[in-house]
Amino acid sequence: MNPHSLLASAAINIGLALITLSLFSILKKQPSLASIYYAHRLSHHHYIPFDSSVHRFLPSVSWISRAYHLTEDDFLQSHGLDALVIIRLFKFGINFFAVCSLVGLVVLLPINYGGVKEVRDMSYSTMDSFTISNVPRGSRRLWVHFACLCFISFYGMYLLYKEYKEISIRRMQQLQSLKRRPDRFTVVVREIPLCLEHKAYDCCVDHFFSKHYPNTYYSYQMVYNTENLDELMDQTKSLERKIEDLKETSMARKHKNKMFLLDTSQQQTSKVGLLEEKLHALRHKIHQLQCKDMLKKKELPVAFVTFKSRSAAAVAAQLQQHSHPLLWVTELAPEPRDVSWRSLRVSYRAVPLYRLGVVIAASLLTVFFAIPVTAVQGIAKYEKLKKWFPPAMAVQLIPGLSSIVTGYLPSVVLKGFIYVVPFAMFAMAKVAGCVARSKEEIKACNMVFYFLVGNVFVVSVLSGSLLDIIGKFISHPKIIPSELATAVSAQADFLVTYILTDGLSGFSLEALQPGLLIWDTFKSCTLGCRREKSPYLYSLPYFRIVPFVSLSILIGLVYAVVAPLLLPFLIVYFSLGYVIYINQIQDVYETTYETCGEYWPYIHSYILLAIILMQITMIGLFGLKLKPAASISTIPLLFFTLTFNEYCKMRFLPSFHRYSLKDAAENDELDEKCGSLNSEFYEKAAVSAYCPPGLRPVSFAATESSSTPLVSS
Repeated sequence: MNPHSLLASAAINIGLALITLSLFSILKKQPSLASIYYAHRLSHHHYIPFDSSVHRFLPSVSWISRAYHLTEDDFLQSHGLDALVIIRLFKFGINFFAVCSLVGLVVLLPINYGGVKEVRDMSYSTMDSFTISNVPRGSRRLWVHFACLCFISFYGMYLLYKEYKEISIRRMQQLQSLKRRPDRFTVVVREIPLCLEHKAYDCCVDHFFSKHYPNTYYSYQMVYNTENLDELMDQTKSLERKIEDLKETSMARKHKNKMFLLDTSQQQTSKVGLLEEKLHALRHKIHQLQCKDMLKKKELPVAFVTFKSRSAAAVAAQLQQHSHPLLWVTELAPEPRDVSWRSLRVSYRAVPLYRLGVVIAASLLTVFFAIPVTAVQGIAKYEKLKKWFPPAMAVQLIPGLSSIVTGYLPSVVLKGFIYVVPFAMFAMAKVAGCVARSKEEIKACNMVFYFLVGNVFVVSVLSGSLLDIIGKFISHPKIIPSELATAVSAQADFLVTYILTDGLSGFSLEALQPGLLIWDTFKSCTLGCRREKSPYLYSLPYFRIVPFVSLSILIGLVYAVVAPLLLPFLIVYFSLGYVIYINQIQDVYETTYETCGEYWPYIHSYILLAIILMQITMIGLFGLKLKPAASISTIPLLFFTLTFNEYCKMRFLPSFHRYSLKDAAENDELDEKCGSLNSEFYEKAAVSAYCPPGLRPVSFAATESSSTPLVSS
């Protein structure tokens, strides 16, 4: 990639980001688009003031200053610890790469640029003169790279330990503040044996826990296979919306056209009447299916068991209840809104098979995806591509086109290919048998991250290296080791364009929400503005944010010593992401569950993997640079990093996976002193909170639409 290609990519991405963010700042101030840009606030019935002056149509940066003035405590109180973990991830990137950039630009960059490259081919890479490949083999200057490697490794581990400790403390505080959540008193029990006498599961549950937990057991809620009831519930909601739409359409036409035909009015009334009859029949059918005799036939060997104290629930969740380990399997219940009812229908004994299938499917997707990634690298290496595919020379006929094709197009094509991957992985994770939606999303995060490491990072580097080495292998096989070291560092320019595209273009499009804008425009044109728009409310997509941001940290770490010129781009990446996602979490996305920071241990492992990859890469590069002493000296650093990881697992990880008996007992004592728990709370926790969606009551009353405008112009 030549300098013109890199400049073309930077110019296009910066220009698109400025245009997109300017458009976003204007559209955000339009009351008609509040359902897109203030979906979260509207869903919580927050009043949103809009400026009616001409300033409403001018770009502004007020949303940026608001993001930087927000305190973490306010953010935590409003959106929870999971959302704060996302913001802390961006802050980690800013703090870490600010220091790494200072070290890289002040110390490493002059050393790299001042070296005398042994095999000089300036068309090979734009950043080649600023990378470690420009340092002669055997040079003493490589010890400076080793010293910087140690500093970056220790600084990264220091920040990771500090973050883990702070988030662990905040988790304890969050659990204390949410101490009256039903999930603190409830366990989910799977593989309940069938009562042969009554041919049911529920009597076994009551008998077992009454016998073994006589003083602390309170009640239980059985889980049923209500798939058909869920479908009927969805049909009911759809019919209610249709009836409301028809009534509002009829009223709008009457107001618009005073000569509204009587026949048309009668047709509309007749259609509404038919739909209401169908709705009434559906509700009656739901009531019949919800009766006790019908539900007995659909019982599952799963139940939510509620205890009178947190300590009893914590003990029951962590003990083996039966000598047969596959009977009476217990774990702490997720919070009610986090329950994955679909997964509870899967037999616990079949869960390993489902998970194995998911792993195989994700692995196959990762392997087959290497084909388009390699093709993208072929576009990026245009000079090499011309030798293997001569028709590609036609691109040079248009001035400047080759710079765009080799600089901007590869990263855009790669980003387009991997756009659907998180959604595919999340769909796979949903069939893995996890009892909570948060666990499904965490599993999707893991699969997406390792997919990105395998394809965007490893395959990109190897495919770029192979494209360079194939031709030279035939004529000069002896130079392959040195060329491999050069090729690894030469991929920095492609990864710069990837960071620019994913950060500047990706984050700005995330703020603009072009998909929802197009859909809202289409709905307005076809259906008209007959009613108050419902907010386009979606849950915060952790499975998209966490893996991509973690991959950027990995790229920055691996290339921190190899190509320090990449690091300033990462500061821009994390700064923009920090501002964008504070805005999105505050105004757009809904936090649909709260795990109290359970995402952080996985993020910690991703960053530790990045540090380990950086050290392994440098061991190889020092060896190829004929500096075996530096390679050997890096091995103890690698072992120290692995030891640090094991210590963090021992010190912090159990607190994120278990609820300690000490904390549970202390909270129980506080409740006893205050007398805050009563039979009404237990009834709500045992019956109402964990009632399956298909068993919730359905009203026969006609639905009425009454909405108060939440925005003002």
